[in-house]
Amino acid sequence: MMPAETKLSGCVPSPEIYTLGGVELGAVCCIPVPHIQVENLAVSYHGKKVLDGVSLDINKGCITALIGPSGCGKTSFLSTLNRLSDLIPGSRVQGEILIDGVDVTNPRMDVLALRRKVGMIFQKPNPFPLSIRRNIEMPLREHGLRQRSDIDERVERALRDVGLWEEVRDRLDTSALALSGGQQQRLCIARALALEPSILLMDEPCSALDPIASAVVEELIQSLRNRYTVVIVTHNLAQARRVANYAAFFWMTERVGKLIEFGRCQSLFESPSHDLTAAYVTGISG
Repeated sequence: MMPAETKLSGCVPSPEIYTLGGVELGAVCCIPVPHIQVENLAVSYHGKKVLDGVSLDINKGCITALIGPSGCGKTSFLSTLNRLSDLIPGSRVQGEILIDGVDVTNPRMDVLALRRKVGMIFQKPNPFPLSIRRNIEMPLREHGLRQRSDIDERVERALRDVGLWEEVRDRLDTSALALSGGQQQRLCIARALALEPSILLMDEPCSALDPIASAVVEELIQSLRNRYTVVIVTHNLAQARRVANYAAFFWMTERVGKLIEFGRCQSLFESPSHDLTAAYVTGISG
C-alpha cells in the first residue's frame, strides 16, 4: 500500500514518509524541531517480531500521543526510547533511535544517563514505600546529588511543578502510600521531573485513576508542553485530542505492529489519510 500524498503547512523541513500513511507537518505548539528521530525500528521478543518498520520524528517541546488498539506495539515502542526494553528477557531492538542526534541504541550508550534524560511514568502509580520526601530524594542521591540545600530545593520545585506542594508540604515525612491514587501519580511525575529530564514517556498515566484524578493529571500533562517533550500512550481518544499536538496511530498488520499514520493530532482525527485511521478514530473498528 502506497503512502498518501504528504501535505505541507508552514515553514518546516522537507517531508518524511512514514510507514503506511502520510504526515502533515506544520507549526502547532512550536516551530517543529525533531528531538527524537526513529528510523526503521523493529522490536522482537524471543525471535517473534512485535513491531516493524517504524519511522517518525517527535518534535521538541510538543506532546505526541500514541494511539491504537492493545497489542499493536505502542508500549514496546515507548520502552525502546530509554532502553527499558533492555530489561525484558529475549528482547531485540533493530533500527536507529536518535535523541539530540545521539544514537541511543549504541551498546556503549550510558543507559543510566539516558534514563535520567528520558523519564518514564507508568500506567499504575508506583511510589516507593517511603515518605513523600524520600521518594524524590532517593533518585537524586543515586544520581550524585549530596548537598542538603540542593536536594530540598529540587524536592520543593518538583512538587510545585506537579501542583502537590501546597497539598503535602506539612506532611513530607509521612508515607507516600497514604496519598490518593491521583496524588501518587503526580508524585511519580515529580520524581521524574526532579532529575531534570528533557523527555517524559508516559504509558497510559491516567488509566488507573478515577475521572477527577485523571482530569488533574491531564491538566498537568498539558502544562508540561514547551518545557518537556512528552510521548504518551493512551487508549482514551478524547484525551489524545485534548492534550496532544501530534498523534501516531499503530495497528496490527499480519500480526506485527505497524505505524499506520502520523501527523498533527487535529488533522489525524478530523481528516485522516488512511482508511484504517478513519475507522479507528470514528469507532468503526478497534
